[in-house]
Amino acid sequence: MTVVAAPAPTRRSLVTETVLVLGVSLGSSGIYALLSLVNKLTRNVPLNQQTTAMNSSVTPDRPWLDLAYQLVGIVLALVPVALALYLLTRDRADARHAIGFDLRQPGRDLVRGLALAAAVGLPGLGLYAAARALGLNTTIAAANLTDTWWTIPVLVLAAAQNAVLEEVVMIGYLYTRWLRAGWSLPAVVVVSALIRGSYHLYQGFGGFVGNVVMGLLFGWVYTRTKRVGPLVVAHTLLDVVAFVGYALLKDHLAWLS
Repeated sequence: MTVVAAPAPTRRSLVTETVLVLGVSLGSSGIYALLSLVNKLTRNVPLNQQTTAMNSSVTPDRPWLDLAYQLVGIVLALVPVALALYLLTRDRADARHAIGFDLRQPGRDLVRGLALAAAVGLPGLGLYAAARALGLNTTIAAANLTDTWWTIPVLVLAAAQNAVLEEVVMIGYLYTRWLRAGWSLPAVVVVSALIRGSYHLYQGFGGFVGNVVMGLLFGWVYTRTKRVGPLVVAHTLLDVVAFVGYALLKDHLAWLS
């Protein structure tokens, strides 16, 4: 029996593959986010007087079932990550190491991640405040789970899930595929950042701009380090501060609401 080797992927097939991966993950989120923004802009209420709720309870009257919903949602959201890594591994067995999604440099990834989180955090908060004051962004209610023993752990897990999903797919996977397809590095960085901004449009224009800038910065860091590890650390820290901080302080700081 003769075994015929599979042909090398063409540029078109590589781009098609990325479109399909985005179509079942963050790309579809971008479309829904755009529709959400259109819905908010066409209401008779100014954008900055509307609230966008995140991390909300599904069955607040039954905490045990709500916990199940939250955990299942977190796990299923990571399926596109497994898909992206699987597709990369088909071409290169050490794909996970090639994009730096491993624990080979824990100390360096942590330090770089902390520095990135600091560089993004305060300017991001300032941009959010400015966009809201200018009527260009909704008020973000970052955590709306019922107050139970598992609230904080679930918010931390949700933050880590967001970070892994976005950085592995938007940076590690897309950069690898699009560069192999012959795209220029600037084009890869810009398009990835724009897609990142698109699935935050549900927050308003401030959320879009802030995440585009974050995508450009993270892309620049990745081109120098070839590791998504620091990006995952930084993104996780930013979301943990946003989610957990909101949950702990929303009843004490009026400007959060």
